[in-house]
Amino acid sequence: MFKHPALLLLFLIYIPLVAWYIWKWRNSSPSMGVSTTSAFSGIRSSWKVWLMHLCFALQLVAIGGLIVALARPQTHDSQRTSRVKGTDIVLALDISSSMLATDLAPTRFDAAKDVARKFVSQRVDDNIGFVVFSGESLSLMPLTNDKLALINAISGVKTGLLNDGTAIGDGLSSAINRLTSGKAKSKSIILLTDGTNNAGDVAPATAARIAKEKGIKVYTIGVGTNGTIQITDPYGFSTTTMETKIDETALKNIADITNGKYFRATDSRMLREVFNEIDALEKTTLDVNKFTQTEENFMPWVLAAICAVVLQLLIRYTLLRRIP
Repeated sequence: MFKHPALLLLFLIYIPLVAWYIWKWRNSSPSMGVSTTSAFSGIRSSWKVWLMHLCFALQLVAIGGLIVALARPQTHDSQRTSRVKGTDIVLALDISSSMLATDLAPTRFDAAKDVARKFVSQRVDDNIGFVVFSGESLSLMPLTNDKLALINAISGVKTGLLNDGTAIGDGLSSAINRLTSGKAKSKSIILLTDGTNNAGDVAPATAARIAKEKGIKVYTIGVGTNGTIQITDPYGFSTTTMETKIDETALKNIADITNGKYFRATDSRMLREVFNEIDALEKTTLDVNKFTQTEENFMPWVLAAICAVVLQLLIRYTLLRRIP
């Protein structure tokens, strides 16, 4: 499709150009009267004559490329609505310093991000949001079907972004707020943490009751092992030892209140299996609008015109160069 198809009428200029070239070619050669041409019957036209014709053809190609480029060939915008099976999900990820423990390789934090990215890439038709929390919570991505943007957000998040601590209730509340804008009947939160609620303004049980009132299921994941853990700072300069304990009772309570499920992942393999199980979440029918953006396709024609001009000049000033 062309944005300015009327400009294609400029191709009519080929008619006078070709006519002029033929007239010029027939009348430009000198002539001499002879009694017979039999002596010249075996002589053929020089290859340079064909090169001269080629130069004219390249000029026509250059003109044609510019005409097409001016007409603005485009791939038009298109919007299509389709009915798919999907759900609204928010990932709530603990980014406290204890997530740097190495009982999951390479760290709890990196293992969690890795399985989260794979989970997002598999949920093709779902709307997914992303929330992080430690001593406070932060919503990084609203509900979106843009999987690339979401995966980039997960990859880019780091520990230390927020005050340290574990505010499970606040993280859950932020996730609930994100889901209120969703249109799917099935709404879920996947909350991953490795500690006990020790910060924030909202109690986890209170946030769970709010989620239940809004019809949101919460799937909680306790990641890592209890006890003494080694934590290496992101730059590898120092290692600290600390005690960690997952409040499984609170996480189970959140899941029970919201009709969700609690999972325990003590290594990377189990964490992957947990997300595989959650991948079988119930789905509902959604209307998804798929939008295709307009793309301009004039550049190849401009390049073709430039190449034709350059080639024509090379031939004219090398093989067909005239010496005065």
